[in-house]
Amino acid sequence: MGRRQTESDLGRFARVALLLIGAISCCMLYLFISMVLNPNSATFVSNSELGENGGEVGLVSEEDGECCSGIEHLELWGDAVKWGAQFKVNSSKECCMACKDMCGDRNGTCLCDSWVFCGDREACGDKFGECWLKKQKDTMDPDRRDSGDLVMWTSGHIFGEGELFVDCAPHSVFYILELLREHYCGGCRFHRAESRGSYWDSIGNHVQNAPFGPPFGLIQGTIEAHGIIFKKIPKEGNHNIRRGSVAWVGSGPGFFISLANHFEWKRAHTVFGSVLSEDMDIAEKIAQLPTKQEVWSNIDVSVLERPVALQFQRIKSNL
Repeated sequence: MGRRQTESDLGRFARVALLLIGAISCCMLYLFISMVLNPNSATFVSNSELGENGGEVGLVSEEDGECCSGIEHLELWGDAVKWGAQFKVNSSKECCMACKDMCGDRNGTCLCDSWVFCGDREACGDKFGECWLKKQKDTMDPDRRDSGDLVMWTSGHIFGEGELFVDCAPHSVFYILELLREHYCGGCRFHRAESRGSYWDSIGNHVQNAPFGPPFGLIQGTIEAHGIIFKKIPKEGNHNIRRGSVAWVGSGPGFFISLANHFEWKRAHTVFGSVLSEDMDIAEKIAQLPTKQEVWSNIDVSVLERPVALQFQRIKSNL
């Protein structure tokens, strides 16, 4: 893969921020990159895991549908902008959409960023159907009142226009927000990097009649901080894998950023975010770092000689 990266090159990468989840509610979350020495191989992405994808796949996929999902047995607190005692709906989706309707102006501020719905007729009693629309003091750090099997409420979060898909993958995004609160992600890193080769073009479209890999056109790692118990993420969302998609491998904590459109994978993975297009060149640079070849479950993979460590940090912005 050409010459080995010099220390100055590595230092340059360490100072570059990968904008993973974008500008959201006047704040931005950046994924800062630094270099570490020890690899961390875990689960991986391959054709064999995803089942059949042998035939030629068109370049246009089925459109990703709109999501409005929440987390059961979770009650979010916060200032009420619409009281549930006077506002009842038939489903959690209706409650979610009511909150979204108060966050429709891209140039303005969301008047509602969280919702709480009571949908268990037996447990809720006279509160059945109540939809509470709320505004958090800090959108990126929602106030949780209670959680657990005995909690009768279902809650969801709204970011407006952003690069974290909280309304499609709420369990995934709440885990990322938990890591953000901890200001720590020791053990989080990229450990696998594969270019698009000659199988996909520069904008991620598959070349007709070309194989689907390897290489698969992705960078893969793990998001599991030492000292924080990771709970398997349920399958959620309805996004296809596109160039820039950030998705779990299985139920996590393995994840990957795709450098190509993988419509042949359909919706086998939970996509919980997207890298901004202007920052994909950083992901491409990671994919060009020196690698060594390994075989995982009979699949040839390219493992980084020096994995890239990840640290979550919140940066205030006027955007």
